[in-house]
Amino acid sequence: MAERRWAVRRWCAGWALWVACGSAAWAIPAFDEVRADFKPSDTLVLSREGEVLQRLRTDATVRRGQWVPLADVSPALRTALVLSEDKRFFEHSGVDWRAASAAAWGNLWNQRTRGASTITMQLAGLLDGDWRQGPGGRTVAQKLGQTVAAQVLDRRWRKDQILEAYLNLVPFRSELVGIDALSRTLFGKAAHGLDDREAAVAAALVRAPNARPALVAQRACGVLRDMQQRPGSTQPAAARVDCDALDLFTTAALQRRAFDASEGVAPHFARYLLRQRSKDAAVPERLPSTLRAPLQRFAVQSLQQQLRELRGRNVEDGAVLVLDNATGAVLAWVGSSGQLSQAREVDGVLALRQPGSTLKPFLYAQAIEQRRLTAASLVDDSPAHIATPGGLYIPQNYDRQFKGWVSVRTALAASLNVPAVRTLVMVSPDAFHRQLRAVGLPLRESGDYFGYSLALGSPEVPLLHLTNAFRTLANGGRASPVAGTLANGGRVSAVALADAKPHFTPAIDPRAAFIVGDILSDGNARARTFGTDSVLATRFWTAVKTGTSKDMRDNWAVGWSERYTVGVWVGNASGAAMHDVSGTSGAAPIWAAVMGFLHAREPSRAPKAPLGLARAAVRFGPAAPQPGSPGDHPPLEAAREEWFVQGTQQALFAIDSVANNQYVSSAGVKKDPKNSAQSGVTSVAGLAARITAPAPGTIIALDPDIPPTRQRLQLTATGEGLWWRMDGKPLGRGARVAWLPWPGRHVVQITDAGGQVLDEIRIEVRGAGAVAPAPRGTAH
Repeated sequence: MAERRWAVRRWCAGWALWVACGSAAWAIPAFDEVRADFKPSDTLVLSREGEVLQRLRTDATVRRGQWVPLADVSPALRTALVLSEDKRFFEHSGVDWRAASAAAWGNLWNQRTRGASTITMQLAGLLDGDWRQGPGGRTVAQKLGQTVAAQVLDRRWRKDQILEAYLNLVPFRSELVGIDALSRTLFGKAAHGLDDREAAVAAALVRAPNARPALVAQRACGVLRDMQQRPGSTQPAAARVDCDALDLFTTAALQRRAFDASEGVAPHFARYLLRQRSKDAAVPERLPSTLRAPLQRFAVQSLQQQLRELRGRNVEDGAVLVLDNATGAVLAWVGSSGQLSQAREVDGVLALRQPGSTLKPFLYAQAIEQRRLTAASLVDDSPAHIATPGGLYIPQNYDRQFKGWVSVRTALAASLNVPAVRTLVMVSPDAFHRQLRAVGLPLRESGDYFGYSLALGSPEVPLLHLTNAFRTLANGGRASPVAGTLANGGRVSAVALADAKPHFTPAIDPRAAFIVGDILSDGNARARTFGTDSVLATRFWTAVKTGTSKDMRDNWAVGWSERYTVGVWVGNASGAAMHDVSGTSGAAPIWAAVMGFLHAREPSRAPKAPLGLARAAVRFGPAAPQPGSPGDHPPLEAAREEWFVQGTQQALFAIDSVANNQYVSSAGVKKDPKNSAQSGVTSVAGLAARITAPAPGTIIALDPDIPPTRQRLQLTATGEGLWWRMDGKPLGRGARVAWLPWPGRHVVQITDAGGQVLDEIRIEVRGAGAVAPAPRGTAH
């Protein structure tokens, strides 16, 4: 009676276990759910056309490829897997009871038999961790649950779905999961290209993922024999499997790692794009972008082709960026020259480099906006010694030559350095620093830190921000961040890159931005430096500026058309200097090629002038004749029509000289300096009166070996009818006065006849000096 009760209890317990396992097994997900939940270890970055531009590994814990449909798996692999793991896969209903009976009988007599686990049962274990085999084998409950789950799977899923899911979820070796990761890593090809030998090795790895290569080859040899002996095999019946050759092949394959972590034509952009995601956002399987696939490939090709031509000049790195003017969307992003570079992982679009002369357009735009200069104003391209707190700053031109008096149009288009520094003296480094920050350049130090070298591009900026700053000029002085980034360093969703609506803020006067663009599009104005037929000349409207940093370490070409802004940098990521690379031989050919590709079938028209501009005819007088020089002197520049901010236009631009305390016009007619209306000529700048020497913030050290009364400082200014004040007290009158300095900090001002302050600087005198003198009279 007791034995009967015990049997009933065991039967009830077994039934309860069966019911419990069965209820869990019925929770098996549908095929579509499994497919949707599959997450590759890589993210695919897509172009706006939907083309894959870059594959980038984003999960370091496992290596999964893309989900491979069964139709894209080679027939050899499907055959090898079924022969190796489940010969009656297409016949049983999830559980191979014949194999299970044989396994049970073998276990009873302690005989080694093939396992009875079917592909369907293994898939059940992959889908539900409750049925997976632990270190000590499966428990009775796990075996029952796996059996029930396999039968449920077989009823709910088709055989092709079971085989497809199994191939994509099964672990093969080490971190490799799924057939795509295995075939690309060990065989360097997609799953549809696996042959019989490769398929046999893959099937052998399913049985023993981490076995020694010799054991894997031994099992693969058996699988390959089964494949050749199966009905319908195309191999000759007498064909013999060369297991020794297969052993060598298997050993080599298991050592191969052909599945790179990153592959494509936009690796740096892909990393940038992923960094822009919100931190709490899941890593997407496919990430859309605004890149144009044909343009990206062309930019890569153009960069590499140009760098190959420059290989003998110690140039191996470069970067290209193309932005859409209207939206700020990135259309092409090439961060490196790839195989040509020894630092291919360095992103040249984001790296900090010295921009050289590419900052000059923003300087002249600021001077024009502040009405300190016009495009026709004359500036002096001659040797300059500018006093700074650290000593004298002596700027030089690129070719070590000077052009004399030139117009602002020529100075900017021909990229002359000394006029730019003289312009910065008018504007001041701090004011120009604020302008550069307004157009989005991330300058860390202050304007005083850079001093007057700021005019020649001494700070370090990324190509991304520099190109976007030129996009500000293209948009009439309105600035907005590149799509997908925030000005405060925040993060946005990657999808926003494609749907971003720019938020513009005024950064440059639209009239000044237009004039600068008109200058940079003027091929004749740049002829003094670049010639009339340089690579910068395009058959459609473009505005462009080149730049070269100190010691030939960086070379730039940045410019825009009606719809696009293109920035190019070439140099060396190591900081090594290039050899004999100029603005037109380094980055400019790449810029021109990319612009030509963009406008192969798309026109680019010149922008319309904004309100508040006037176009007037101007002419230029000759330079002041040297003493004893005979004959007439040609005008400084040819007469032309010029753009002006309304109210600043004038007809004649000429240079006055000082002789016998009287102004001499270009025509040689003596004029009374007190009668500015009679003169009919302009000052050096052509506009507002400004103090030109000393520079603001100058520190003057008195020489103890020279009597104090013999040490006089010359104060000079541009303009007419000027009155000088020192610390609020009258000092003198005219364009030049001599001042006896005394120790202390002083405020120097120039005013008009009515006492209106026209300009002001602060200087400091150090050392023992004379007693402060009484106010003096007029000095010339």
